[in-house]
Amino acid sequence: MAILLTESSRVLIQGLTGRIGQFHAQEMIDYGTNVVGGVTPGRAGTRVLDRPVFNTVKDAVVATHADTSIVFVPPPFAADAIMEAADAGIRYCVCITDGIPTQDMMRVKRYMRRYKSANRMVLTGPNCAGTISPGRAMLGIMPGHIYTPGRVGIIGRSGTLGYEAASQLSALGIGVSTSVGIGGDPINGSSFRDHLARFEDDAETDAVIMIGEIGGPQEAEGATFVRQQMTKPVVAYVAGLSAPPGRKMGHAGAIVSAAGESAQEKVELLADAGVTTVPDPSSMGTTVAAVLRERGLLAVPA
Repeated sequence: MAILLTESSRVLIQGLTGRIGQFHAQEMIDYGTNVVGGVTPGRAGTRVLDRPVFNTVKDAVVATHADTSIVFVPPPFAADAIMEAADAGIRYCVCITDGIPTQDMMRVKRYMRRYKSANRMVLTGPNCAGTISPGRAMLGIMPGHIYTPGRVGIIGRSGTLGYEAASQLSALGIGVSTSVGIGGDPINGSSFRDHLARFEDDAETDAVIMIGEIGGPQEAEGATFVRQQMTKPVVAYVAGLSAPPGRKMGHAGAIVSAAGESAQEKVELLADAGVTTVPDPSSMGTTVAAVLRERGLLAVPA
C-alpha cells in the first residue's frame, strides 16, 4: 500500500481556475489521479477541465466527498486556503505555494492544533513538489514518468533532489512506494519524523531515503526516531556541505543559524543513529541498492 495518497483518494484543486492550477491539474488527471473538483471563490457553477468548481472547500467536500486537496493559491491567501481545507474535513493537503510569510504558517500551525490528533489534517509543504504514489496517484508538480512503482519510500525537503533520487532508483530497477516532499520553508506542515513513522508502519515499504539540507532541526529529530523506533533501513543525503554559516542557500529554511544545523553535523547525527549516509547526490541510487542488497531485499548483481 502507499502512504497518504492512493488511487481512491478524492482530490480537490484549490486554485483550479488559475493558469498554474489548471496546468498541473491536467498533468495529475492524465496520470490517473482522481481529481473530483476545484475551489475558487466566486467561480461556483463553472467547470474547468470538465470538473466542477465550488466557492468553498466545504461546499466541494459535501458535493464530491473529497478527502484530499492540493493548494495552488498565491502566497497572501495560501494560509487561509490551508485552514479552510482543515476546517472542511480534508484528511491530506499538499501546499505547493512558495513564499508564504512565516507568520502566516505559524498561524496555520496554531489553527490545526484545535483538532484532535485523530482528526487533524496531514499537511505537507508549503514550498514542496508534492506527493506521488507511483502507478496510483500524483498530487504535485513532479515529472510522474520518472517514478517506478516499488518498495522504497522517499522523504525530501528538496523537490529536484527527490526527482534525482527517483530517477537513479528507476535506472537501477528499484521502485518507489511513495515519495513525499515536505518542503523547504522554515515552518512546514509535517516533518521527516512524521513520515518515517508512516513508512515504518507500511507493509509495502522496505526502506526509506531521507533527503535533507542545512538549516533547522528536522534531520536530527528524524535521526532520533530512527535510533529509537525504525526497524527498516534508512539512507540519507544532506545537501549543503559547502554552505557557509548564516547564508541562505536556495530554500528559505536552508540557512545555518544554530549548532547542529550544518550539513556535516546532520550527517554525523544520522550516522550515529544507524542511518547509511550518502557522500554526494550522484550516489543516492547506488547507496540504496547496496543497503537493500545487504539486507537481502534486492536480488540483483552488484
